[in-house]
Amino acid sequence: MIGVVDKSEGIRLAQEAGLDLVEVSPTSNPPVCRILDFGKYRYEQSKKERANRAKTKTVETKEVRLGRSMKIDPHDVQIRVNQARKFLLDGHKVLIVQNFRGREMMHKERGSIRMQEIIEKLEDISKVETTPKFAGRRQTMVLGPDKAKIKSYLASVAALEANKQETEPE
Repeated sequence: MIGVVDKSEGIRLAQEAGLDLVEVSPTSNPPVCRILDFGKYRYEQSKKERANRAKTKTVETKEVRLGRSMKIDPHDVQIRVNQARKFLLDGHKVLIVQNFRGREMMHKERGSIRMQEIIEKLEDISKVETTPKFAGRRQTMVLGPDKAKIKSYLASVAALEANKQETEPE
């Protein structure tokens, strides 16, 4: 740390050291510069950026469609709920879509009831991010993973597995 130095003096010091004079903070008064190897500095910055990008997890939105229309068997709905549960446990948001065809539009309340049932089935690991709403002939809602609920859910599942193994005869 040298202190406040004239620009030409800074350039001369950098050339004597065989390095570069790099402006670090141009907005400060006076501007802050460093004498360093610029190529090495850029390489280290790119390494830091790559490490930060690797740490961040992108949250995808997975779509689960409840059939082509309201005429879907309760068992098939349960299969879709299990699929949504897997996505939520993996940390993804889930877009649940219910399509309506023809005269099914006269019974939108049945679709709302089904969406409420799905919310209740998945409330142990998720939170409702977008409430069920209609857009044309589709009713959609978005469920997001709730980390605290997922943690307690996984702990209870692990406890059940441990309990099951203890009671099994060998």
